[in-house]
Formats: sequence, C-alpha cells, structure tokens
Amino acid sequence: MNTLFQIIPKEGAQVLLVLFLAFLIGLEREEHKVAADQYGFGGVRTFPLIGLFGYALMLVSGGTLALTGVGLAVVGAFLWLSYKHKLGCSAFAGMTTEISGLVTYAIGALVYREEYWIATTLTVIAVVLLELKKALEGLTQRVPGEEILTFAKFLLLTAVILPIVPNRTFGNFGFNPFKTWLVVVAVSAISYGSYLLQKVTGGRGGVLLAALLGGAYSSTITTVVLAKKSKYASQPHLYAGSTLVASGMMYLRLLALIAIFSHALLLRLRWPFLVLATVGMLGGWAWTRLTDAKKDGPIPPPEQSNPLELRSALVFGVLFVAVLYVTRVALVYLGQGGLYALAAVMGITDVDPFILSLTQSAGTLTSVALAAAGISIAAVTNNIAKGAYFYGFSDRRTGVQALMLLLVLSVLGLLPLIW
Repeated sequence: MNTLFQIIPKEGAQVLLVLFLAFLIGLEREEHKVAADQYGFGGVRTFPLIGLFGYALMLVSGGTLALTGVGLAVVGAFLWLSYKHKLGCSAFAGMTTEISGLVTYAIGALVYREEYWIATTLTVIAVVLLELKKALEGLTQRVPGEEILTFAKFLLLTAVILPIVPNRTFGNFGFNPFKTWLVVVAVSAISYGSYLLQKVTGGRGGVLLAALLGGAYSSTITTVVLAKKSKYASQPHLYAGSTLVASGMMYLRLLALIAIFSHALLLRLRWPFLVLATVGMLGGWAWTRLTDAKKDGPIPPPEQSNPLELRSALVFGVLFVAVLYVTRVALVYLGQGGLYALAAVMGITDVDPFILSLTQSAGTLTSVALAAAGISIAAVTNNIAKGAYFYGFSDRRTGVQALMLLLVLSVLGLLPLIW
C-alpha cells in the first residue's frame, strides 16, 4: 500500500482497495444468485456500494464511531427488509447473503482505519466460507455428533478450565493445582491425537499401524488387544513384532510428556529413550517381516475409550495427586531404595502418573539423575509386565516370541541407568 500511495493519493488507493475487496464478495454472491435462480440480495454492484458507504461514513466523521454506527443500522435495516422478503418467497431462506453485506460494510470501515491486513483477511475468509457451503454442510453427515462433543471437551479442558486454575503451591508436598491440571491436559492431548489418527485410518493400515497408534495412546492396552487377536490369527511374528513396535512408541510418548514438564529430565533421557524407541520400532518391524503362514490383513485399531471424558480426566488428576504424594513420601522417608521399589511397582500398571510425578520433583526434592533412574525402572517394569500380559492372553508360540522380545527391550532399558 505504501508503494501505491506514492503513485496516487492515499484516499484514492483506499477506495480502490474497498472496491476490490467488496467486489470479490459481490462476485461470489452474484454467482450464487444466478445458480439458485431465485431472489437474492445484491451482487457485483450492491456489495461494492455497501463497502464504499462504510468507508465514506468513516471519512466524513473523522473516524468516530457514532455516525458509522448509524450507517450500520441503516444498512442492517435494508438487509432485514431483504431477508423478510426472502422469507415470503421461500420457507427455507438463509441469512448468509445479508450477513455478508454487514461484513462488507465493516471492510470499508477497516480500510479507512488502515487495517488493510484485517480487511483483506476477512474478505478472503468470507469468500472461502461462502464457496465451501456444500463441503461445510456435508461435515454434519461425515462427522458424528459425539466427535464434535469430544473436541468441545478438549477445548473445555485446555482453553476454559486451565487458565482459571490457581498457579500456586499448597502444603509441604508442593501441590500445585495448575501443574496438576496441566498434566491432565498434556496426557489428554497426546491421547486425543492418537485417538483422532485411529479414527482417520479406521483400521485400514493393518496390524503394524494399529500397534503404532495404539502405543501412542497406551502400549499396555495395545499389548492386551494384540495378544487376544493373535490367539486366533496364527501369525506369531507379525503380532509379536507389532507388540514390540507399540512398546518402542511408548518411549516417544514418555519423551513428549517429559519435554512438557522438565527440560532437565529431557536432556538426561532424550538420547537413551530415542535409541530405545528406534530399537523397539525398527526391531519390531523387522520381526514382522519374518515369514508367517498367513498374509497381513487389516484389523481394527485397539479399542479405546474416549480420552477426553471429563470423568476420566478427573480420575487421572486424582490418581496423579495420589501418586505424587506417595512418591514424595517414599523420597522423604525411604530414600533412593524406596523410590526404586515404588518405580518397580508402578510400572506394572499405568506409568504415566508416576513418571509425571517425578517430573515435578526432579531438581527440587530429588536429583535429576535419581528421577531419571526412577523413570527408566518404571518403563522397564512396564515392558516386563506387558510381556507377561501378552504371554497370558495369546497362544504359546506367539506369547513366547513377544515375551522374549519385550525382555530384550527391558534389558536394553536398563542402559539409561548407566548413562
């Protein structure tokens, strides 16, 4: 615009911009009116005139909003008359064109205030929304209502609740409500990402992809599901290798959670966990390439509950606070040995609350090295437990293979203790 101001007066350049932006909206509405073959408000002449009207009122009023507000009321009145007439012609009349007229009026006012980027952006968004009518309305048929509700719950957890939670520490054990809810949000966000990917793929990627996405959600649940399916599949290499892939993905998930809450722990564990993730995923993939009697066929992804159920989020938050308390009691009264024993026990079930509790105490109540060791032990114990789960739920041949692979990964998982 500054370059254009050097050629023609500023007001002339602004008028041209208003004409251009309003003409784009008017052109789209004109096309829609012709295609619909029924009454429609405005087109390639009316919309530029509305934009110029908004600009002119801002100009003569010196930028004050009083006269501009009166002009908006006048334009709104004409648009209301148009919509009323449209209702008389059809019982299914929409208001899209009339709302577009109000946007066009606002664009003229924005150009006068030199908000060129905002005016252009609003125009582009308006044209895109108007052109994508069929595609956007088709979303109601392609996206189930419960998925929209799930996304709304995600926004509730992150954008509504999190900002109002007090960010201060209470008690001798360092309970911070904000950090506690941030833990809930972080776990839910990663789980929700995996949940969406599973919905998109719909089981079309086969066992390996199901294991990969399931490992990002919960490698323990994925292991149990794969074990039950393998019992009737007669594909031991495929299912045992896929289980190893899910456990390798677990290390990437843990790194993502650690990165959110403790940079020091991330620096301590990033290379060992990246190596373990690579070994698990590449090793599992290589194992699935070994010959089995049947071909790999698509299977549904591991069944999982909605990761954004508010009840589940609250339960996880309470569980995290409980584990945080138990962990700090173990550190204060039982020392290093107590922490290692607790890590071994916690690894049998869900390791997330325990590992995230250590991210809160690393560098304060406990050293970064001790916290990293506790996390590594919990992950190792979890891999051993998953091997036992798979062996118990699958046929013997597949169970032995999965157990051996997970035991090897568990032994390698002890290397971070040396690191």
